[in-house]
Amino acid sequence: MLIPTRTLTIVTLACLAGVVAASDQIPGAMPKGPVAIVGATIHPVSGPAIKQGVLVFEQGQITAIGEGIMVPKNAQIIKAAGKHVYPGLFEPYSRIGLTEISAVRASNDFRESGSLNPNVKAHVSVDPDGEIIPVTRSNGVLLTMTAPAGGIISGQSAVLQLDGWTYEDMTVQPRAGMIVSLDSEAEKERLEAFFDETRRYHQGQEARSKILHDSRLESMSKVLSGEQPLIIQADRANDITRAITFASDQKVKLVIFGGYDAPQCRELMKKYDIPVIVSAIHRNPRRRDDPYDAAYTLPKRLQDAGIRFCISGFERSNAWNVRNLPYHAATAVAFGLSKEDAIRAITLSPAEILGVAARVGSLEKGKDATLFLCDGDPLEAATQIQSAWIAGKPVDLSNKQTMLYEKYQQKYEQSKK
Repeated sequence: MLIPTRTLTIVTLACLAGVVAASDQIPGAMPKGPVAIVGATIHPVSGPAIKQGVLVFEQGQITAIGEGIMVPKNAQIIKAAGKHVYPGLFEPYSRIGLTEISAVRASNDFRESGSLNPNVKAHVSVDPDGEIIPVTRSNGVLLTMTAPAGGIISGQSAVLQLDGWTYEDMTVQPRAGMIVSLDSEAEKERLEAFFDETRRYHQGQEARSKILHDSRLESMSKVLSGEQPLIIQADRANDITRAITFASDQKVKLVIFGGYDAPQCRELMKKYDIPVIVSAIHRNPRRRDDPYDAAYTLPKRLQDAGIRFCISGFERSNAWNVRNLPYHAATAVAFGLSKEDAIRAITLSPAEILGVAARVGSLEKGKDATLFLCDGDPLEAATQIQSAWIAGKPVDLSNKQTMLYEKYQQKYEQSKK
């Protein structure tokens, strides 16, 4: 029996709604007056810890931080003796907001057809109601860069804050980086030809020639000007060298994603000041004869080589388990990196590498009040995140998993009666 088109559409949408349901958490509202966290140990990251400190924020920004700070008379006071305050943790590479269930094609929106898509913008496809978002921020990860995939030029990644009604509310930097693949000499040649075409297009615009508008070539303007870096995935030394050579020839900024062999390329990396987004700490050695802990020691080896870096968990999980980001950093501590440098690698360092350090990444006067209050070291699994704020707005830390826990806790309690 044939089903009417309208009926089929309704049934299909109903099925999808059941698979990709919106999260129940309501985005936070801006407090009416200042908020003061009093008595906690404050970890600015950009400076030493402040014991029994005071942090005040209002209208989304930090207005005061330090010891002996005068608390405004009309402030909402949060007494936090024995607690700790950290800037929101920052996952520097993910697909949060672009994917929900990897096995359900309709919930994945991170890949476009075609091989050259610089005009693709990740932030406009972000789903602010995804279930992954509240799960992620419940462990202190309040910021992420979300990135498209596919082709030689995948498109433009965006830095997001993980709360808001719309993608506009969530977007901190819509053009954080241009995601590029450069896996072979053939791709390099094709990319060089595209850059040549792009330059001719912009030269024609500057000369006010009559040329047709091309959104792909138009989208490359900030790459050519050096405002937007290329982010190229490269782990092996020859791939890293190819990426650096290309960026140097084209006179554009570069960020390496992966960086497994980056210490072997330290002279080139330091010469051109190329930073690395380590794609994961919990990953396998790349070669059979590598030490078992090669991935675990990579951050320390990058630091010893004088190469700027930050830590991601992408290669282990690009969406659902982004919440485990602090434990990647913790493993780096177990294999030589200091605790302070590990915290920096998941807060201020990604903010610096991705060009948003003026707003986020550390606790400083004038920066966004994106921070959390916890009962211990965030690198320890036993630590509980007790409160969080994103750009000054309180965050609902509940999520699908905590709600299920509470549901079945009630079932257990009722079964004992």
